[in-house]
Amino acid sequence: MDLDQSKTPLFDAVKKYVDDKVIQFHVPGHKQGRGLPEFRDYIGEKVLQMDVNGMDDLDYLNHPTGVILESQRLLANAFNADEAFFLVNGTTAGVQAMIMSVLNPRDKIILPRNAHKSAVGGIILSNAIPVYVQPEINQQVGIAMGVTVESIKRAIKENPDAKAVFLINPTYYGAASDLKSIVRIAHSNGMIVLVDEAHGSHMHFHNDFPLTAMEVGADMSALSIHKTAGSLTQSSVLLVKGKKVNLERVKQILNLMATSSASYLLMCSLDIARKQLALKGYEMLDKTIELARFARDNINKISGLACPGKELVGTPGCFDFDETKLGVYVRDLGISGYQLEKRLRKEYNIQVELSDLYNILSIITLGDRKEDIEALVAALNDIASKSNINKYEGVNIIPETPKVVIPPREAFYSNKMAVDLDASLGKISGEIVTVYPPGIPLVCPGEEISKEIIEFIKILKSQNCEIQGPSDPSMDTIKIVEK
Repeated sequence: MDLDQSKTPLFDAVKKYVDDKVIQFHVPGHKQGRGLPEFRDYIGEKVLQMDVNGMDDLDYLNHPTGVILESQRLLANAFNADEAFFLVNGTTAGVQAMIMSVLNPRDKIILPRNAHKSAVGGIILSNAIPVYVQPEINQQVGIAMGVTVESIKRAIKENPDAKAVFLINPTYYGAASDLKSIVRIAHSNGMIVLVDEAHGSHMHFHNDFPLTAMEVGADMSALSIHKTAGSLTQSSVLLVKGKKVNLERVKQILNLMATSSASYLLMCSLDIARKQLALKGYEMLDKTIELARFARDNINKISGLACPGKELVGTPGCFDFDETKLGVYVRDLGISGYQLEKRLRKEYNIQVELSDLYNILSIITLGDRKEDIEALVAALNDIASKSNINKYEGVNIIPETPKVVIPPREAFYSNKMAVDLDASLGKISGEIVTVYPPGIPLVCPGEEISKEIIEFIKILKSQNCEIQGPSDPSMDTIKIVEK
Protein backbone atom coordinates (compact mmCIF):
# COMPACT_ATOMS: atom_id res chain seq x y z
CA MET A 1 0.00 0.00 0.00
CA ASP A 2 1.40 3.38 -1.01
CA LEU A 3 1.45 5.99 1.75
CA ASP A 4 1.34 9.76 1.35
CA GLN A 5 5.03 10.49 0.91
CA SER A 6 4.46 14.26 1.02
CA LYS A 7 4.04 14.00 4.80
CA THR A 8 6.82 14.65 7.31
CA PRO A 9 5.21 13.72 10.65
CA LEU A 10 8.28 14.13 12.85
CA PHE A 11 9.52 17.32 11.22
CA ASP A 12 6.03 18.85 11.50
CA ALA A 13 5.81 17.94 15.20
CA VAL A 14 9.20 19.51 15.94
CA LYS A 15 8.28 22.68 14.03
CA LYS A 16 5.06 22.94 16.04
CA TYR A 17 6.98 22.51 19.28
CA VAL A 18 9.32 25.37 18.30
CA ASP A 19 6.44 27.59 17.15
CA ASP A 20 4.55 26.98 20.42
CA LYS A 21 7.47 28.58 22.31
CA VAL A 22 7.31 25.97 25.06
CA ILE A 23 8.99 27.01 28.32
CA GLN A 24 11.69 24.37 28.74
CA PHE A 25 12.73 22.73 31.96
CA HIS A 26 14.17 19.70 30.18
CA VAL A 27 17.50 18.87 28.56
CA PRO A 28 19.50 19.82 26.51
CA GLY A 29 21.03 22.36 28.83
CA HIS A 30 21.75 25.03 26.23
CA LYS A 31 17.98 25.86 26.29
CA GLN A 32 17.47 26.79 22.64
CA GLY A 33 20.99 28.20 22.37
CA ARG A 34 20.74 30.76 25.16
CA GLY A 35 23.32 28.78 27.10
CA LEU A 36 25.68 28.53 24.13
CA PRO A 37 25.56 31.99 22.50
CA GLU A 38 28.79 31.80 20.47
CA PHE A 39 27.63 28.60 18.77
CA ARG A 40 24.09 29.94 18.35
CA ASP A 41 25.32 33.11 16.70
CA TYR A 42 27.27 31.08 14.13
CA ILE A 43 24.79 28.34 13.20
CA GLY A 44 21.52 30.14 13.87
CA GLU A 45 18.88 30.13 16.56
CA LYS A 46 16.37 27.90 14.74
CA VAL A 47 18.72 24.92 14.63
CA LEU A 48 19.21 25.01 18.39
CA GLN A 49 15.49 25.47 19.00
CA MET A 50 14.98 22.17 17.16
CA ASP A 51 17.53 20.41 19.35
CA VAL A 52 14.97 18.94 21.73
CA ASN A 53 14.38 15.80 23.76
CA GLY A 54 11.89 12.94 23.74
CA MET A 55 8.38 13.71 25.02
CA ASP A 56 4.83 12.60 24.26
CA ASP A 57 4.16 14.88 21.28
CA LEU A 58 7.62 14.31 19.79
CA ASP A 59 7.72 10.55 20.49
CA TYR A 60 10.64 8.41 21.71
CA LEU A 61 13.10 6.64 19.41
CA ASN A 62 13.59 3.71 21.78
CA HIS A 63 9.86 2.96 21.89
CA PRO A 64 8.11 4.91 19.12
CA THR A 65 4.31 4.99 19.12
CA GLY A 66 3.63 8.40 17.52
CA VAL A 67 5.29 10.65 14.97
CA ILE A 68 8.61 8.77 14.87
CA LEU A 69 6.77 5.51 14.23
CA GLU A 70 4.72 7.16 11.48
CA SER A 71 7.85 8.61 9.87
CA GLN A 72 9.59 5.22 10.01
CA ARG A 73 6.61 3.58 8.29
CA LEU A 74 6.76 6.18 5.52
CA LEU A 75 10.45 5.47 5.07
CA ALA A 76 9.90 1.71 4.92
CA ASN A 77 7.21 2.25 2.29
CA ALA A 78 9.46 4.54 0.21
CA PHE A 79 12.33 2.03 0.25
CA ASN A 80 10.20 -1.06 -0.48
CA ALA A 81 10.81 -2.52 3.00
CA ASP A 82 8.43 -3.96 5.59
CA GLU A 83 10.02 -2.18 8.56
CA ALA A 84 12.39 0.75 9.01
CA PHE A 85 14.27 1.99 12.05
CA PHE A 86 15.95 5.38 12.38
CA LEU A 87 19.62 5.25 13.40
CA VAL A 88 21.46 8.18 14.96
CA ASN A 89 24.83 6.47 15.31
CA GLY A 90 25.46 5.97 11.63
CA THR A 91 25.33 2.80 9.58
CA THR A 92 27.94 1.33 11.92
CA ALA A 93 25.11 0.84 14.40
CA GLY A 94 22.92 -0.67 11.68
CA VAL A 95 25.56 -3.16 10.55
CA GLN A 96 26.26 -4.24 14.11
CA ALA A 97 22.54 -4.48 14.91
CA MET A 98 21.96 -6.69 11.83
CA ILE A 99 24.71 -9.12 12.86
CA MET A 100 23.66 -9.22 16.52
CA SER A 101 20.00 -9.66 15.60
CA VAL A 102 20.46 -12.88 13.63
CA LEU A 103 23.55 -14.56 15.13
CA ASN A 104 24.12 -16.32 18.42
CA PRO A 105 27.57 -16.90 19.93
CA ARG A 106 29.77 -19.16 17.75
CA ASP A 107 27.41 -18.92 14.76
CA LYS A 108 29.19 -18.54 11.42
CA ILE A 109 28.70 -15.62 9.06
CA ILE A 110 29.99 -15.52 5.47
CA LEU A 111 31.22 -12.07 4.44
CA PRO A 112 33.59 -10.38 1.97
CA ARG A 113 37.00 -9.43 3.28
CA ASN A 114 36.49 -5.84 2.14
CA ALA A 115 33.57 -5.39 4.54
CA HIS A 116 33.69 -2.25 6.69
CA LYS A 117 35.25 -2.44 10.14
CA SER A 118 31.76 -2.12 11.65
CA ALA A 119 31.09 -5.71 10.52
CA VAL A 120 34.14 -6.85 12.49
CA GLY A 121 32.76 -4.92 15.46
CA GLY A 122 29.44 -6.73 15.09
CA ILE A 123 31.23 -10.07 14.97
CA ILE A 124 33.16 -9.27 18.15
CA LEU A 125 30.00 -8.10 19.93
CA SER A 126 28.01 -11.18 18.92
CA ASN A 127 30.92 -13.63 19.37
CA ALA A 128 30.30 -14.93 15.86
CA ILE A 129 32.80 -16.77 13.67
CA PRO A 130 33.69 -15.02 10.38
CA VAL A 131 34.11 -16.94 7.15
CA TYR A 132 35.79 -14.51 4.77
CA VAL A 133 35.35 -14.51 1.01
CA GLN A 134 38.06 -12.80 -0.98
CA PRO A 135 36.63 -10.08 -3.24
CA GLU A 136 37.81 -9.88 -6.82
CA ILE A 137 40.76 -7.55 -7.36
CA ASN A 138 40.85 -5.29 -10.39
CA GLN A 139 44.59 -5.33 -11.05
CA GLN A 140 44.28 -2.53 -13.61
CA VAL A 141 43.36 0.06 -10.98
CA GLY A 142 44.40 -1.83 -7.86
CA ILE A 143 41.06 -1.88 -6.00
CA ALA A 144 38.86 -4.55 -4.47
CA MET A 145 35.58 -5.14 -6.28
CA GLY A 146 32.58 -7.23 -5.25
CA VAL A 147 32.36 -10.97 -4.64
CA THR A 148 31.27 -13.45 -7.30
CA VAL A 149 28.32 -15.82 -7.12
CA GLU A 150 30.76 -18.72 -7.44
CA SER A 151 32.83 -17.62 -4.43
CA ILE A 152 29.72 -17.33 -2.26
CA LYS A 153 28.47 -20.72 -3.50
CA ARG A 154 31.81 -22.24 -2.55
CA ALA A 155 31.77 -20.65 0.91
CA ILE A 156 28.22 -21.92 1.51
CA LYS A 157 29.16 -25.43 0.36
CA GLU A 158 32.18 -25.46 2.69
CA ASN A 159 30.19 -23.94 5.58
CA PRO A 160 26.64 -25.32 5.36
CA ASP A 161 26.15 -24.54 9.05
CA ALA A 162 26.61 -20.76 8.48
CA LYS A 163 23.60 -18.74 9.62
CA ALA A 164 24.01 -15.63 7.48
CA VAL A 165 25.61 -14.13 4.41
CA PHE A 166 26.76 -10.50 4.61
CA LEU A 167 27.21 -8.44 1.42
CA ILE A 168 28.19 -4.92 0.33
CA ASN A 169 26.00 -3.08 -2.18
CA PRO A 170 27.82 -1.25 -3.72
CA THR A 171 31.47 -1.14 -2.67
CA TYR A 172 33.00 2.24 -1.85
CA TYR A 173 34.20 2.43 -5.46
CA GLY A 174 30.76 1.59 -6.90
CA ALA A 175 31.00 -2.11 -7.84
CA ALA A 176 27.89 -4.20 -7.19
CA SER A 177 27.82 -7.99 -6.96
CA ASP A 178 25.03 -10.11 -8.44
CA LEU A 179 22.92 -9.52 -5.37
CA LYS A 180 19.77 -11.16 -6.69
CA SER A 181 21.48 -14.48 -7.45
CA ILE A 182 23.36 -14.50 -4.15
CA VAL A 183 20.18 -13.84 -2.15
CA ARG A 184 18.42 -16.70 -3.94
CA ILE A 185 21.31 -19.10 -3.25
CA ALA A 186 21.64 -18.09 0.40
CA HIS A 187 17.91 -18.41 1.04
CA SER A 188 17.78 -21.82 -0.64
CA ASN A 189 20.42 -22.91 1.87
CA GLY A 190 18.47 -21.54 4.82
CA MET A 191 20.72 -18.54 5.41
CA ILE A 192 19.70 -14.97 6.19
CA VAL A 193 21.07 -12.21 3.95
CA LEU A 194 22.35 -8.96 5.48
CA VAL A 195 23.46 -6.09 3.25
CA ASP A 196 25.62 -3.07 3.99
CA GLU A 197 24.24 -0.36 1.69
CA ALA A 198 26.07 2.51 3.32
CA HIS A 199 26.93 3.87 -0.13
CA GLY A 200 23.70 2.95 -1.89
CA SER A 201 20.87 4.79 -0.17
CA HIS A 202 20.04 6.68 -3.39
CA MET A 203 19.93 3.66 -5.69
CA HIS A 204 16.28 2.63 -5.21
CA PHE A 205 15.05 5.89 -6.72
CA HIS A 206 16.46 5.68 -10.25
CA ASN A 207 16.57 2.88 -12.82
CA ASP A 208 20.18 3.48 -13.85
CA PHE A 209 21.54 2.19 -10.55
CA PRO A 210 22.18 -1.36 -9.34
CA LEU A 211 19.28 -3.20 -7.70
CA THR A 212 18.97 -2.74 -3.94
CA ALA A 213 18.76 -5.27 -1.13
CA MET A 214 15.05 -4.73 -0.58
CA GLU A 215 14.32 -5.01 -4.31
CA VAL A 216 15.93 -8.47 -4.54
CA GLY A 217 14.46 -9.86 -1.32
CA ALA A 218 17.34 -9.60 1.15
CA ASP A 219 16.31 -9.80 4.79
CA MET A 220 17.98 -6.70 6.24
CA SER A 221 19.99 -3.75 5.01
CA ALA A 222 21.61 -0.71 6.60
CA LEU A 223 21.75 2.56 4.64
CA SER A 224 23.70 5.76 5.20
CA ILE A 225 21.06 8.27 4.13
CA HIS A 226 23.57 10.97 5.10
CA LYS A 227 26.20 9.77 2.62
CA THR A 228 24.32 9.96 -0.67
CA ALA A 229 20.70 10.88 0.00
CA GLY A 230 20.83 14.22 1.78
CA SER A 231 20.28 13.78 5.53
CA LEU A 232 22.68 15.04 8.21
CA THR A 233 25.91 13.21 9.02
CA GLN A 234 25.38 10.27 11.38
CA SER A 235 21.75 9.68 10.35
CA SER A 236 21.06 6.27 8.82
CA VAL A 237 18.32 3.64 8.66
CA LEU A 238 17.92 -0.08 9.18
CA LEU A 239 15.49 -1.86 6.84
CA VAL A 240 13.85 -5.26 7.32
CA LYS A 241 11.88 -7.34 4.82
CA GLY A 242 10.14 -10.70 5.08
CA LYS A 243 9.60 -13.08 7.98
CA LYS A 244 13.04 -14.63 8.43
CA VAL A 245 14.20 -11.98 10.92
CA ASN A 246 12.79 -11.81 14.47
CA LEU A 247 11.58 -8.21 14.72
CA GLU A 248 11.35 -8.28 18.49
CA ARG A 249 14.99 -9.25 18.72
CA VAL A 250 15.92 -6.45 16.30
CA LYS A 251 14.13 -3.95 18.54
CA GLN A 252 15.83 -5.36 21.65
CA ILE A 253 19.26 -5.09 20.04
CA LEU A 254 18.60 -1.51 18.88
CA ASN A 255 17.44 -0.54 22.37
CA LEU A 256 20.55 -2.16 23.81
CA MET A 257 22.82 -0.14 21.51
CA ALA A 258 20.98 3.12 20.89
CA THR A 259 21.20 6.33 22.86
CA SER A 260 18.20 7.33 24.93
CA SER A 261 18.83 10.93 23.84
CA ALA A 262 18.39 10.68 20.07
CA SER A 263 19.04 13.86 18.08
CA TYR A 264 15.82 15.29 16.66
CA LEU A 265 17.87 17.27 14.15
CA LEU A 266 19.23 14.02 12.74
CA MET A 267 15.83 12.33 12.72
CA CYS A 268 14.09 15.32 11.13
CA SER A 269 16.70 15.31 8.38
CA LEU A 270 15.85 11.64 7.73
CA ASP A 271 12.16 12.55 7.53
CA ILE A 272 12.80 15.31 4.97
CA ALA A 273 15.39 13.34 2.95
CA ARG A 274 12.90 10.47 2.59
CA LYS A 275 10.19 12.83 1.39
CA GLN A 276 12.55 14.42 -1.13
CA LEU A 277 13.66 11.05 -2.50
CA ALA A 278 10.12 9.75 -2.76
CA LEU A 279 8.74 12.83 -4.52
CA LYS A 280 11.72 14.23 -6.44
CA GLY A 281 14.35 11.53 -6.30
CA TYR A 282 14.21 10.39 -9.91
CA GLU A 283 14.47 13.92 -11.28
CA MET A 284 17.29 14.90 -8.90
CA LEU A 285 19.23 11.70 -9.53
CA ASP A 286 18.84 12.19 -13.27
CA LYS A 287 20.85 15.40 -12.87
CA THR A 288 23.31 13.70 -10.53
CA ILE A 289 24.03 10.95 -13.07
CA GLU A 290 24.37 13.56 -15.82
CA LEU A 291 27.00 15.40 -13.74
CA ALA A 292 28.85 12.17 -12.99
CA ARG A 293 28.95 11.25 -16.68
CA PHE A 294 30.11 14.76 -17.59
CA ALA A 295 32.91 14.50 -15.04
CA ARG A 296 33.93 10.99 -16.12
CA ASP A 297 33.99 11.88 -19.81
CA ASN A 298 36.15 14.94 -19.23
CA ILE A 299 38.56 13.27 -16.80
CA ASN A 300 39.11 10.46 -19.28
CA LYS A 301 40.31 13.06 -21.79
CA ILE A 302 43.18 14.04 -19.47
CA SER A 303 46.47 12.39 -20.35
CA GLY A 304 47.70 10.17 -17.52
CA LEU A 305 44.32 9.74 -15.81
CA ALA A 306 41.62 7.09 -16.09
CA CYS A 307 38.11 7.23 -14.63
CA PRO A 308 36.50 3.80 -15.20
CA GLY A 309 32.72 3.54 -15.32
CA LYS A 310 30.14 1.20 -16.79
CA GLU A 311 32.81 -0.59 -18.81
CA LEU A 312 33.70 -2.34 -15.54
CA VAL A 313 30.40 -4.23 -15.67
CA GLY A 314 31.10 -7.83 -16.62
CA THR A 315 34.60 -7.85 -15.17
CA PRO A 316 35.14 -10.19 -12.18
CA GLY A 317 33.30 -8.89 -9.11
CA CYS A 318 31.35 -6.20 -10.95
CA PHE A 319 27.86 -7.30 -11.97
CA ASP A 320 26.68 -3.66 -12.03
CA PHE A 321 28.11 -0.23 -11.29
CA ASP A 322 27.05 2.98 -9.52
CA GLU A 323 28.18 5.81 -11.81
CA THR A 324 28.11 8.41 -9.03
CA LYS A 325 31.31 6.89 -7.63
CA LEU A 326 34.03 8.80 -9.46
CA GLY A 327 37.19 6.77 -9.01
CA VAL A 328 40.22 8.27 -10.75
CA TYR A 329 43.30 6.12 -11.40
CA VAL A 330 46.34 8.38 -11.03
CA ARG A 331 49.35 6.06 -11.02
CA ASP A 332 50.48 7.12 -14.50
CA LEU A 333 51.05 10.66 -13.24
CA GLY A 334 53.97 9.35 -11.20
CA ILE A 335 52.29 10.15 -7.87
CA SER A 336 50.14 8.23 -5.42
CA GLY A 337 46.47 8.86 -4.76
CA TYR A 338 47.40 10.09 -1.28
CA GLN A 339 49.73 12.71 -2.76
CA LEU A 340 47.12 13.85 -5.26
CA GLU A 341 44.49 14.22 -2.54
CA LYS A 342 46.81 16.47 -0.55
CA ARG A 343 47.65 18.59 -3.60
CA LEU A 344 43.98 19.05 -4.51
CA ARG A 345 43.25 20.35 -1.02
CA LYS A 346 46.36 22.48 -0.56
CA GLU A 347 46.62 24.00 -4.05
CA TYR A 348 43.01 24.00 -5.32
CA ASN A 349 40.86 23.97 -2.15
CA ILE A 350 39.19 20.72 -3.27
CA GLN A 351 38.59 17.83 -0.87
CA VAL A 352 37.88 14.38 -2.30
CA GLU A 353 36.21 11.51 -0.43
CA LEU A 354 39.26 9.29 -0.16
CA SER A 355 42.52 8.23 -1.71
CA ASP A 356 44.55 5.04 -1.87
CA LEU A 357 47.90 4.18 -3.39
CA TYR A 358 46.71 4.52 -6.97
CA ASN A 359 43.32 6.26 -6.90
CA ILE A 360 41.26 9.12 -5.60
CA LEU A 361 37.51 8.87 -5.16
CA SER A 362 34.95 11.66 -5.45
CA ILE A 363 31.29 11.08 -4.59
CA ILE A 364 28.74 12.85 -6.80
CA THR A 365 25.41 13.40 -5.06
CA LEU A 366 22.15 15.32 -5.14
CA GLY A 367 23.92 18.43 -3.88
CA ASP A 368 26.65 18.77 -6.50
CA ARG A 369 26.80 21.61 -9.03
CA LYS A 370 28.30 21.71 -12.51
CA GLU A 371 30.70 24.49 -11.56
CA ASP A 372 32.12 22.27 -8.80
CA ILE A 373 32.63 19.43 -11.26
CA GLU A 374 34.33 21.83 -13.67
CA ALA A 375 36.65 22.99 -10.87
CA LEU A 376 37.64 19.38 -10.14
CA VAL A 377 38.27 18.62 -13.82
CA ALA A 378 40.29 21.83 -14.25
CA ALA A 379 42.41 21.04 -11.18
CA LEU A 380 43.12 17.50 -12.37
CA ASN A 381 43.99 18.79 -15.84
CA ASP A 382 46.36 21.36 -14.36
CA ILE A 383 48.12 18.80 -12.17
CA ALA A 384 48.42 16.36 -15.08
CA SER A 385 49.89 19.04 -17.35
CA LYS A 386 52.65 19.64 -14.79
CA SER A 387 53.42 15.94 -14.33
CA ASN A 388 55.78 13.61 -16.10
CA ILE A 389 53.69 10.68 -17.29
CA ASN A 390 55.47 7.91 -15.44
CA LYS A 391 53.97 5.17 -13.34
CA TYR A 392 54.18 5.64 -9.57
CA GLU A 393 56.64 3.04 -8.35
CA GLY A 394 54.70 1.87 -5.33
CA VAL A 395 54.25 -1.84 -4.77
CA ASN A 396 50.89 -3.06 -6.03
CA ILE A 397 49.99 -5.20 -3.04
CA ILE A 398 46.53 -5.95 -1.79
CA PRO A 399 47.21 -8.52 0.94
CA GLU A 400 45.42 -11.82 0.90
CA THR A 401 42.88 -12.51 3.63
CA PRO A 402 44.82 -13.44 6.79
CA LYS A 403 44.30 -16.78 8.48
CA VAL A 404 41.78 -16.66 11.35
CA VAL A 405 43.58 -18.43 14.21
CA ILE A 406 41.20 -17.71 17.10
CA PRO A 407 37.73 -16.11 17.18
CA PRO A 408 37.78 -12.28 17.01
CA ARG A 409 36.02 -11.85 20.36
CA GLU A 410 38.47 -14.19 22.12
CA ALA A 411 41.39 -12.22 20.70
CA PHE A 412 39.75 -8.90 21.59
CA TYR A 413 39.49 -9.89 25.28
CA SER A 414 42.83 -11.73 25.48
CA ASN A 415 45.92 -10.42 27.23
CA LYS A 416 48.01 -8.52 24.71
CA MET A 417 51.49 -7.14 24.38
CA ALA A 418 52.96 -4.52 22.04
CA VAL A 419 55.79 -5.61 19.75
CA ASP A 420 57.68 -3.92 16.93
CA LEU A 421 55.85 -4.22 13.64
CA ASP A 422 58.59 -6.41 12.11
CA ALA A 423 58.53 -8.68 15.17
CA SER A 424 54.82 -9.36 14.70
CA LEU A 425 55.35 -11.68 11.73
CA GLY A 426 53.42 -14.90 12.27
CA LYS A 427 51.87 -13.66 15.51
CA ILE A 428 48.15 -13.31 16.26
CA SER A 429 46.87 -9.75 16.06
CA GLY A 430 45.19 -8.44 19.18
CA GLU A 431 43.73 -5.37 17.49
CA ILE A 432 42.18 -4.18 14.26
CA VAL A 433 44.24 -2.21 11.74
CA THR A 434 42.12 -0.24 9.30
CA VAL A 435 42.83 2.25 6.53
CA TYR A 436 40.21 4.99 6.86
CA PRO A 437 38.55 5.79 4.60
CA PRO A 438 37.37 3.34 3.30
CA GLY A 439 37.37 1.56 6.66
CA ILE A 440 38.35 -1.89 5.36
CA PRO A 441 40.48 -3.89 7.84
CA LEU A 442 43.96 -5.06 6.89
CA VAL A 443 44.08 -7.36 9.89
CA CYS A 444 41.53 -8.13 12.60
CA PRO A 445 41.80 -9.48 16.14
CA GLY A 446 42.52 -13.21 16.05
CA GLU A 447 44.24 -13.20 12.64
CA GLU A 448 47.80 -14.15 11.76
CA ILE A 449 50.00 -11.23 10.73
CA SER A 450 51.66 -11.98 7.40
CA LYS A 451 54.73 -10.53 5.69
CA GLU A 452 52.44 -8.97 3.05
CA ILE A 453 50.43 -7.16 5.72
CA ILE A 454 53.57 -5.78 7.37
CA GLU A 455 54.92 -4.55 4.03
CA PHE A 456 51.59 -2.97 3.11
CA ILE A 457 51.40 -1.15 6.45
CA LYS A 458 54.90 0.23 5.82
CA ILE A 459 53.83 1.54 2.41
CA LEU A 460 50.76 3.19 3.95
CA LYS A 461 52.92 4.76 6.67
CA SER A 462 55.24 6.20 4.02
CA GLN A 463 52.24 7.92 2.44
CA ASN A 464 51.07 9.32 5.81
CA CYS A 465 47.61 7.85 5.29
CA GLU A 466 45.02 7.58 8.05
CA ILE A 467 45.36 4.28 9.92
CA GLN A 468 42.75 3.65 12.61
CA GLY A 469 42.31 0.99 15.26
CA PRO A 470 45.79 0.26 16.64
CA SER A 471 46.76 1.58 20.05
CA ASP A 472 49.96 2.96 18.51
CA PRO A 473 48.81 5.41 15.82
CA SER A 474 52.33 5.57 14.38
CA MET A 475 52.14 1.81 13.71
CA ASP A 476 55.74 1.36 14.88
CA THR A 477 54.30 -1.29 17.15
CA ILE A 478 51.26 -3.55 17.05
CA LYS A 479 49.53 -5.46 19.83
CA ILE A 480 49.58 -9.23 19.58
CA VAL A 481 47.83 -11.89 21.62
CA GLU A 482 50.00 -13.26 24.44
CA LYS A 483 50.26 -17.01 24.35
